[in-house]
Amino acid sequence: MHLTFYTIWPCALFNINRMQSISSSSYAVHFNQRAYDALNGHLSEKSYSKIFIVVDENTHEHCLAPFMGRIQGTYDFEIIELESGEENKNIDTCTQVWNVLSELDGDRKSLMINLGGGVITDLGGFVASTFKRGIDFINVPTTLLSMVDASVGGKTGVDLGPLKNQIGVINQPEMVLIVTDFLKTLEERQLQSGFAEMLKHGLIQNAGYWEELKEVSHFKLMDDLIYESVQIKNKVVLEDPTEQDLRKILNYGHTLGHAIESYFLENVEKKALLHGEAIAVGMVLEGYLSKDLVGLPEAQLADIKNTFLGRYPKVDFTEDDIKAILALLKFDKKNSHGNINFVLLKSIGDPVIDIQVPDELYKKAFAYYAEN
Repeated sequence: MHLTFYTIWPCALFNINRMQSISSSSYAVHFNQRAYDALNGHLSEKSYSKIFIVVDENTHEHCLAPFMGRIQGTYDFEIIELESGEENKNIDTCTQVWNVLSELDGDRKSLMINLGGGVITDLGGFVASTFKRGIDFINVPTTLLSMVDASVGGKTGVDLGPLKNQIGVINQPEMVLIVTDFLKTLEERQLQSGFAEMLKHGLIQNAGYWEELKEVSHFKLMDDLIYESVQIKNKVVLEDPTEQDLRKILNYGHTLGHAIESYFLENVEKKALLHGEAIAVGMVLEGYLSKDLVGLPEAQLADIKNTFLGRYPKVDFTEDDIKAILALLKFDKKNSHGNINFVLLKSIGDPVIDIQVPDELYKKAFAYYAEN
């Protein structure tokens, strides 16, 4: 793992479009120009002793200068660069960042700004939440996935080996700043990955939103849809901030999807899947389980399958793959008392939580996914 840091100073500000902020429990999600207004106001009021900005090599190259150019005031920023990729979202990386914070005289009055995708916001939030027993942090998501999912809701953490998000805490940021111009720096595959989470929001909360998303043919002018997804996630999190009940619905497709993602990540002979690609498979599989266990209508199941297979490459699974993936289910964070708990759909927009699945249904679900 390679980690570097830099000292940098900001330059000029310019205007972009405005969107209304979304209030959460103890912070707000600000969009575009309002994001920079909120940040500048916050920095001028708080008088932080140190300001650290965590980036990876991609956001350092494509996002850092535009971001710094919109900050008003005179501050000395320490830039900490991490290597991108889920494989670097681990305790070893955290240890390196904690050491850098200490070497650069970080204290409890420091601020960490996490400028990047879900790996950066998850890991950066966890590092900030645990350094000196907690310093302030701000999330600035730069990918579609992190804008609509990872940066909102206070979940922070890292992976334990290939196992997703096994170590972490729920701790809220000072604010979340969503600047949709950053989406212009992303490849189509990354945008598609984030779009899977938006489709999930429709499946678990709003059938009309699902229908609207199905019509999206390109990723331009996405502000209104991103805003709707953030509202959906924020509404769920406000009702259940610590995932005791309702918030579990956000994990639809993730029980099998995370196991698939972990399996493909740890097997070097497999091409790693992006989060949204694995979750897309998981949503089809768990749609099949929904049909058998809670009565999801056949037509809606077919709609779910056709929608995801129309957008995401089909993944081939051998019998050995399936066996290994199912073995990973025991590590899912929703499990309790030895039970593997699923979020399933009674219908599109109507989820149900804590459903146990008979073993014989898993292979049937994979067979359904594999059918043409």
